[in-house]
Formats: sequence, C-alpha cells, structure tokens
Amino acid sequence: MVLYVVGLGLGDEDDITVRGLKAVQRSEVVFLEAYTSVLGAPKERLETAFGKSIVVADRAMVESEAERIYLPAKDTDVCFLVVGDPLCATTHTDIILRAKEAGIPVEVVHNASVMGAVASCGLQLYSFGCTVSIPLFEGEWRPDSFYSKIAYNRAGGMHTLCLLDIKMKEPDYEQMMRGRVQYLPPRFMTVNVAIEQLLAVEVTKDEGVLLLETPAVGLARLGQPTQQIVAGTLGELLEVDFGRPLHSLVICGEQHPCEVELLQFFHVTRGGWNKYVKPVEDASSSSDEEDETQQQDDE
Repeated sequence: MVLYVVGLGLGDEDDITVRGLKAVQRSEVVFLEAYTSVLGAPKERLETAFGKSIVVADRAMVESEAERIYLPAKDTDVCFLVVGDPLCATTHTDIILRAKEAGIPVEVVHNASVMGAVASCGLQLYSFGCTVSIPLFEGEWRPDSFYSKIAYNRAGGMHTLCLLDIKMKEPDYEQMMRGRVQYLPPRFMTVNVAIEQLLAVEVTKDEGVLLLETPAVGLARLGQPTQQIVAGTLGELLEVDFGRPLHSLVICGEQHPCEVELLQFFHVTRGGWNKYVKPVEDASSSSDEEDETQQQDDE
C-alpha cells in the first residue's frame, strides 16, 4: 500500500499530470490539502474530473491530526493532493517523514508551482536568492524576519520571491470564548497590503532596502487563464488592482539585459521599465553560462 503525495499544479483540474491522475484513480481514499494554497477550481470539479470522492484536509487535520491522512495507507492506497508542487511547503515534508517512520511507502508526484512559474515575468530563476513568506500583521504582532533575507538577497544582486499569507479556516477566538466553534472568512494578502507592510518595516529598520523606488513585480493567479503580471516600483504597484487571489511579489535585484527587455512588456506604463532600472553591465546570462558548461562537458 502507498501514500501518494500528488501535486495539482497552479490552475484547475486539468493541470494534474497523467501520473498523478493514475495515482488518484488507484487510491481508495483521497485528501485535498486546503490551507497552504488554493486551486482555481472547487473540490466538486475535481471530484467530477477524477471520479473520486475527496476529503478536504484543513489546517487542523494537516498539522494536528496528520495520522488520519497517512495511517490508512497501511491498509490501502491513499492520495494526498496538494496545490502546486508537494514539496514546496515544509508541512507536507513532515507528513512524508511521519509516513516513512510508520513504514508506509511514499510516492511523490511533482507538478508546477509558483517557485518555477515566477519566471513568467521574465526574471531568471538562476538569479533568485532566498524565498520569503510575508505574514499578515495582526495588531501588535508584526514579524519582520523576512527583512534580513530580502536585504541579503539585494546586497548580492539577487531577486526575492515573496510568498504572501493566506488564512483559511482560522478560528474565531471571540466566538470560541462564548462556547461556539466558528471560523473566520478566508483572507488573502494582496500585493498592495504586502507592499504596505514592507514599507512599514523599512520605516522601523531604516536600512534603505525597501523604498517606494525599489523595483518589483506583482503577480496574481499564476498559471491560470486570468494570470496578471505587473512590473514597477513598489510605489507604482501600490496603485495597481491585482484582482482575485492568489498573489505573490518579487523584489528585484540586479537584472540582465534580457530580463530588462522582458520586463518592459509588464511595466505599468508599458515600456518604461528601463527608465529607472540599470541592468548589470557586461553581464552574461546565467542560462548562457549553463549552456557553455554543458558544451564543455559534451566535449
């Protein structure tokens, strides 16, 4: 018996791989992880397309009752569906570790994720540094550990992918104090809110890392037909309506001429990107370097 951990990709029910679909169809129990990300299609459409009943695994189940997901795989094939790629969230790695410790075979089926799809904006993946998560501020709770990583990336000329917070099925603690179990409506951080928070942290840190003039790229609904990509300064992106979730943000580092050329197509004024972004002089594309290395190996 096997625990299949299957990536769904970024779009809808059509984005699952053939290998992933076969894993779903051979499984007796199918779970859908529904708190680290959301798919562009409801559970019912997945059930119709896959021909299987699907159990939604919320945050409480994934983090506190994970054994309900992997232990049934001792007796039957189980499929755990994850939006994007299964290994882009540490939570899923934890489930895999627990299953292996319980002697359960695990098979991971990969798929597209924001970690690769971010290249849609024209920035080269070779030039990205550490990825960071930006949490929604709550009252006086304003974590800023991401700031030092963005600063490190920028000092090295690297881009930073910022994954923006989502809140799914969060407990309503006021209602719980009254003895009622209720949950707050889903909340999704927008590019605009993320920028506001980044600029607020900059006011406190005052290191000149994140300014209104800092070049960045806002991305929404990557991998979906309504995908939106807009490049500009943080100040310019504050005024852009990115529409429905999910959103993400890239803080730009140094840029190769090819990156600058592609970003022109996404600039808020279409073609004005190079007015305030200076590409790296005498830079050679990382992909070109990779090609040269491959040619040397072939010789």
